[in-house]
Formats: sequence, C-alpha cells, structure tokens
Amino acid sequence: MPSQTAIRQTEDATPADFAHVRDWVFDLDNTLYPRRSNLFSQIDERMTAFVADLLSLPRDEARAKQKDFYRRYGTTLRGLMQEHRVDPDAFLQFVHDIDYSWIEPDPALGAEIEALPGRKFIFTNGDRRHAERAARQLGVLDHFEDIFDLVAADLVPKPAAETYDKFMGLHRIDAAHAAMFEDLARNLEVPKRLGMRTVLIVPENFEDTFGDVWEHEGRDGDHVDYVTGDLAGFLRKIR
Repeated sequence: MPSQTAIRQTEDATPADFAHVRDWVFDLDNTLYPRRSNLFSQIDERMTAFVADLLSLPRDEARAKQKDFYRRYGTTLRGLMQEHRVDPDAFLQFVHDIDYSWIEPDPALGAEIEALPGRKFIFTNGDRRHAERAARQLGVLDHFEDIFDLVAADLVPKPAAETYDKFMGLHRIDAAHAAMFEDLARNLEVPKRLGMRTVLIVPENFEDTFGDVWEHEGRDGDHVDYVTGDLAGFLRKIR
C-alpha cells in the first residue's frame, strides 16, 4: 500500500511532487468549474423536483429524501434506481436541463490544463452531455482526452472502488503516475489507496459555500495530499 502523507497546502506543492504524473484526472462539478458559479444549485433543485413529483411529496420532504439517497448511495439517481426503479436516462435529462451560462469562461485555467504534460480526463458522477456542456462553457473541453461519466461507470458512482477500476482499466492508467482532483474528500480515498497523488478543491470562502457538512467529512484525512481553493494557480505552481 502506498505511503500516506499529511495534507499540504498549495504553497507547499512543487513541480518535483508532480514530475512523475502522466495522467491528470479531474472531477467536474465544483472542481473544474468553481462552486461559486452556483451551477449545481440548479441541478440540486431539479433533483428535488423530480423526487417530489415521483413520490408525490411536498418539497421539504422530497429534499430530505433526495439528500438521504445521496448520502447512502453516492448519488440521488443511484438511490432512486435501487429503491424505485427509476429510468436513469429520464432522470439525467431532467436534472441537467439547466442554464450553463452561469459558468464564467476561464481562459487561465484552460491554458494551465493544456500545458500539463500527458493525458487529461474528466471523471464525473454526472453524464457526458452535462460534462461536455459545462466544460465547453468553461472553455476547457478541447484539452481533455476523454470523459468518463456515470453511464460509462454502469451507473455506479464514485466513491465505489469498482468504478475507479473500470475507469483506470479502460484508459490503461497507472495509478503511480496519476493525479486526481476532487471537491469531495471521500472520493479521494480510493485513488490515494491505489497510489495516486490527490488534490482536494476547497472554496476560498469555504464557510459561505459549505453545503451539507457531511459532504466534506474527511478533508483532513491522510488520503488528501494537497488542498487548494485556486485550481489554476495550483496547476501553475506545480508546473
């Protein structure tokens, strides 16, 4: 098992720490595009509406049920499929019918991703159409080798170990030469165990954008190598 290291902040990262990396793996929501864009709030509201309509619940009860599914199954969709046999295509199409103009293009981030040596991937619990639209609006889509989405994962979301295995097997990724960037600490546990360099994306105004507390449990764990609130700045520093 790879050795574990304590969290180091952005200023402690050096090019030498990432010189071995050939494959760069990025989560999408609240990682590539920042949490401050608030794009995911649109998806969140539409998931609540879907649950409310499906189960004939008032909004507050539907939201509580949605969050319960998310916590227990990794995604709301997984919970709906397991307990209510929901059609995943219908769900994904409904919840991603949103306004992507909320994401501000980030040319600086695009330039840093393009300059990274090796291959770059988006690895998301959303679907490909959502990832393509978000990454295109952000201005980074053309810099990625491929998108590994929830459909490619046979609808089994991160942090399931089998999903990481499927992603890495498909693209022949050697974990010892890979790095993963995520906004949820729990989604970095398996990559760290496999030998990846791990980076947690935490908003600079963390308390103001915290969301559900349990989502961020484990951010101080040994499976997180680095923490940053500035992805473009971090990539610039390690180059």
